[in-house]
Amino acid sequence: MLQDRLDSTRSVTGKIIRLTHVQWFHIVESHDYMAGNLGIIMETVNTPDFIVRGLKGERIALKAYTQTNLGKKHCVVVYRENGNGFVITAFLTSKPESIKKGGVLWPK
Repeated sequence: MLQDRLDSTRSVTGKIIRLTHVQWFHIVESHDYMAGNLGIIMETVNTPDFIVRGLKGERIALKAYTQTNLGKKHCVVVYRENGNGFVITAFLTSKPESIKKGGVLWPK
């Protein structure tokens, strides 16, 4: 449902990726520190440092930030491009190398 869209951006392949209110609630419920980070989630999808292949067809975008509400971190956004592209989840990490196990699809 398009009216449920909180925000949207384009992925590096040009696909529109949307973030719904339901998924935003899921993100901040699971990772409360993400509450002020909507902008970096959308920026990470739009201009990632690299994209990794997920295990079930999803894409995982990562982008380094020198300053977040938790200090220097990488933002990780898991999303799908098929059908109506959408964000599944997002979080911050200081260990991006643990995310790269699915194989890099797109390097910056």
